[in-house]
Amino acid sequence: MLNGIIVLNKPRGVTSSDCVYKLRKLLKIKKIGHAGTLDPEVNGVLPIAVGQATKLIEKMHEKDKKYIGVGLLGFATDSYDVTGKKIAEKKIITPFSDEEIQSGMKKLVGDISQMPPMYSAVKVNGKRLYEYARENIEVQRPMRDVTVKSYNLVNTSTYDYEKQQQTFDFSVTCSKGTYVRSLVNDLGAILDVPAVMAKLTRIASSGYNITDAVTLEDISRQIDQPHFWLQPIDSFFDNVEHFVLNSEQYDQVRNGAALKINASSNEVALVYSGKIKAIYEKKLNVYKPQLMLLQND
Repeated sequence: MLNGIIVLNKPRGVTSSDCVYKLRKLLKIKKIGHAGTLDPEVNGVLPIAVGQATKLIEKMHEKDKKYIGVGLLGFATDSYDVTGKKIAEKKIITPFSDEEIQSGMKKLVGDISQMPPMYSAVKVNGKRLYEYARENIEVQRPMRDVTVKSYNLVNTSTYDYEKQQQTFDFSVTCSKGTYVRSLVNDLGAILDVPAVMAKLTRIASSGYNITDAVTLEDISRQIDQPHFWLQPIDSFFDNVEHFVLNSEQYDQVRNGAALKINASSNEVALVYSGKIKAIYEKKLNVYKPQLMLLQND
């Protein structure tokens, strides 16, 4: 049975659920799910858990996400990206300096409250915001507390003298639940000009980078060689302290018992026969089960 994480390079034009559906059929496996939805027009890293790795999905969400993208100053849409309906426009007579753009970005770094776009999957009264938007129903959007670790201008911004619009490349590192589209929209509000996200790529998520990613075509072509496209479960815990169990300790772990072990971290990966069998966390002076894996048992 397959157990591990597929670091998929999701293409533009398909949903995250579409990718899971295709892989479920391709791999003939039911136990599969993704960690962190990407909008259809966003490409890049989509971690997909397979088999026992589905137990990790909540923990996968906890790790930061990194993006690169392109923003456009001069008009705005109802979806905060270029696929939406234009709702505002303002000619930029004097281009913004790169320093002004970066200064605006800095104001959106840290622990912030963010309003999600109307065209998003956030639920209000059991219904997703995009469903309200499609029905032209006004609804109050809930503010979300997120953390933006960094939001930076990349390269020199470009001014289009004919359209009187300005584009800029950016990079973002943020927590789960952050809408990068909203960061672009909010930057426009700070600069007092409508803004929209033109392009976005996720380059890291759940501890995996775009350099680790494979395509659906790669998997299909090498379906019988999973070591080319399936990351082992243990790879997710590379940065967690490891503790090697003896056989007596492993018998205790299999029964979910607490352990007294000599470890320096609050979270420890317990290893037996070369595989991580459980994640334990320190509570008072003992370590107790946080996540049971028991691979190959």
